[in-house]
Parts: sequence; C-alpha cells; structure tokens
Amino acid sequence: MRSSPPEAPSAGTAVARPPTSSGAAYAPRAAAALLAALLLLVIVRLPWAGDLGMHAATIQRLRHSLLHPGNPLVDAGTPSPYYSPWILLLGSVARVGGLSVFVVLRLAALTGLTLLATGVWRYVRTLSAHRAAPALAALSLVLLWGTELINWSGFLSLNSLALTVSYPSVLALGLAFHYWAWLTRALRAAAGWEVWLGLGALWALILLCHQFTGFVATLGGLAAVLTARPPRALWPRLGAGAALGLLVLWLWPYYDFFALFSAGSDLEEVHRALYTHFLGRYWLALLGVAALVVRWRRDRRDPLVTFFLLGALMCATGFATGHYAWGRTLPAALVPAQIAAALEVVQGGRRAVRTRWAWALGGALALGAWTQAGVLGYAVGREALPDVLAAGYTPTWTGYYWITPYVKYGDVVMARDLPSRLIPAYGPYTVAPGYPDFFLPDESRREWAVRRYYTLRTPEAVRRDILRTYDVRWVVDGSRPRHDPELRVVTHGPGGQVLYAVTP
Repeated sequence: MRSSPPEAPSAGTAVARPPTSSGAAYAPRAAAALLAALLLLVIVRLPWAGDLGMHAATIQRLRHSLLHPGNPLVDAGTPSPYYSPWILLLGSVARVGGLSVFVVLRLAALTGLTLLATGVWRYVRTLSAHRAAPALAALSLVLLWGTELINWSGFLSLNSLALTVSYPSVLALGLAFHYWAWLTRALRAAAGWEVWLGLGALWALILLCHQFTGFVATLGGLAAVLTARPPRALWPRLGAGAALGLLVLWLWPYYDFFALFSAGSDLEEVHRALYTHFLGRYWLALLGVAALVVRWRRDRRDPLVTFFLLGALMCATGFATGHYAWGRTLPAALVPAQIAAALEVVQGGRRAVRTRWAWALGGALALGAWTQAGVLGYAVGREALPDVLAAGYTPTWTGYYWITPYVKYGDVVMARDLPSRLIPAYGPYTVAPGYPDFFLPDESRREWAVRRYYTLRTPEAVRRDILRTYDVRWVVDGSRPRHDPELRVVTHGPGGQVLYAVTP
C-alpha cells in the first residue's frame, strides 16, 4: 500500500499544519512577493523580444476580423496555430473595448502571471501543507536554473519569464499547474463525471493555447495517474475526459491541431539551441535531482519522481533522434526537480537534515538570482543598472512606431530579418513571415523573393516584378541608400533605417 509523502494532504481528512516559526515562513514569502512586484513593473514597461511581435500581430488580425483573421504575418488566408482560445479572447477584448494591442498584451501578462502564481500555490499544496512550501517552490521555479541565461517561451527562469510574461505560454503554464492540482485532488477523492469532463476540456485548452506547454501538462497529468493507480471503476471517467479533450482539439476551427505533428525539419533546427550549453544553463537544478532521489527512496511511487523521469526521457530521446523540438518538454523534468528541492527544506525529515537542505537551497537560489539580476533592467531601464548587473541584461528590441503615421493597417511592407518580426505587430503585413509558418504553402517562395529583392545584383525589372507580385506599398531598408526609380524616401528611423514608398 502506498505511503503518503510527509505532510501531504489526503482526501477527506483535515490537514494538520506542521509547526513552523513565523520567520521561517515569512522570509520566502517576502522574497516571492518582491519577485512578483518586479514582474509587475516589467509588465508596465513590456520589454520587446522574441515572439511578442507575432502575438501582437495575431491580436491585430482578430481585432479586425474575429471569424476570418487570415495569416497574422502575410497577406494570405491561411490558418495559424497562434489563433488559440486565449488569443481569440484577447482579440475580442481589443475589438469590443477599442483597446490598443499593447494595452491588451499587458492585461494578458497580468492575467497569466496571476494564474501562474495561484496555480503553483494550489499544486504545491497538494504535495505539502507547510506554509512556506508554495513560496519556496515559486522561488525555485524561477531561480534554480544555471549560471548561463536561457530565454524561451514555456521556460520559467526569471529572465525568460520577464521577457515572455505576456505570451500565451505563461497563461498555459498557469493553467497546467491548476490542471495538475485539480487532477491530483480528483484522483484522491471520488470525483464525479463532471469533474473529469472539466479536466479533459482544460487539458485541451492548454494544448490549444501553447502546444509545447500542453505536452508538459500531459506528462505531468500522466505522472499523476500512474502514481495514483486509480481503481478500475475510475477508468471510464478518465477515458471520457480524455475523449472530450480530443474532441475539443479536433473541433477547434482556427487551425488543425493534429496537422502540427507533421511539421517539417525547420522546427527541429530552431530548437537545436535548447541542447547547447546544457550544463551551464541548468546545473543548479541538479540540487532538485538529488532531492528527487531522496523522495524516491522515501516513496517509490512519488509523483514528482515519475514526472521528472517522463520529462527527462522525452528530452533525451529528442536529442538522440534529432527531434530537437522535443526539448521544449524540458520543463517537465525541471519543474518537478525544482519543486522537490524546495519541499526538502520543509519535509526532509529531522531538523538537522532540513537545515542542511535550507542552506544548500538558499545558496543555489542566491547564485541563480545573481545570474539573472539583469532582469532589473526590464523594470528600471538598462541605463539605471550598474555595470556588474548590466552584463547579464538581455538587450530588448526597438519598436516600429516611427512608420505608423504612414503605413496603414493591411499595407504590405518589404522587410527582412528583425523588421519582419516587428512590423506586423502594428497592422501591416510583410512579404515573407518573420517566423516559421507550417501552414503557409508558399513560404519558401516568399523568402526567396525577399532575398532576391535585397540582393545588389538583382536587375531592376526583377525587383519591380517582386513588388507588384506581392502588392508591396512600402520598403524598409537600412543597409544602404536606395536609388531605385520606383522608390521614394518617406522618413528615417533609428539605426539608419529608411522607409520608402513604392511609387505607382
């Protein structure tokens, strides 16, 4: 018969709170509150990096047409996996409320951060009743990484979270923690059919909002089921929930979820970087791996151990087979390890043992905080940081407000590299998408056209034909002055960039 983890709540019984000094519980809570306040300041500034332009562009399209938004980046009527239920809601808020896309993204960030904080609290409470456990777990989730920065959506390091706080991945992570907490309680109690159907719908919602985080949520849910060993009478309800989730995925009208499984090799190359500098990026989490070993010796069916093993197996298989996109499930190994490290401080047996764990965790958290201290720059500005902290600051991007007095919604702009990832956020389209687009059939032809246009040796007639083919009205270039007769200088932007109008 399975033995319950120390201090873990059991169904139908009152949980006795373990004795703890108010100071021991206050310190991690205060530190977690400071990090939350820092992230709130970051939301106000909304630093621009990574995929923010894609999410802003997606909201722009829904703001203008909820039913037929089309491709978010190029002028084409193709579906997009970025049209999730969450983005649909944000687009509706922007449309009905007449709000700016960037105001809506700040609201999204606040909602996602709230769901993440409450989700972590609820899930950790299923593992420990200690008052300090949720705050310690939250600190471990954002600081127990490594001494080299990793910024990727779906990854909870503090620096990454600050840059992606408005992304659907943060909301999906928050929902995942709520899903694990709800599932754990449903497995412990005699939950009714409506609970399991609700869990199935929530599982599908997470997958639709952010597919990679959805797979992390799936592995965590599978770990909970495997370790709980539900009675045979519960399996029909489990099956009904899973069936409803699959039905929701199949019925979602904005893109074919199951078509994503046949995505091309471009997706693998993009994610190869997840496996570089591996030890430097994640080595502080080894403290959590040691904690998992202790938990396994204490309980062979510990859910965090099973969760970790599933995540580690998935990531290792991705590396061995060249399916580098599977590295996006790395949080399925990191999250249980980080939580385990936090829990050993409050449920590690004798007081002397817990004290040693506390010192080890405190040192690791301090080192992680120092490594990611550059995140302060997102709240106060890079120029306000001392040089020693500025070294860890990830530079953010400059927006393209300077073109908006001239370029209108729906205009096509010839741009390449970084500008093509930013300009659609304001409503225009680009010729080629700035992000890989599995659902765009002529993606390679569009990319070839952009490269051809910006090549010096390309004949003038060919460039003119490219502009006409894609109905281009504007050109952004900063590499050299252009003297093409079909272009007229309109304005100058930062970094020597120039906006040209295409003459009729």
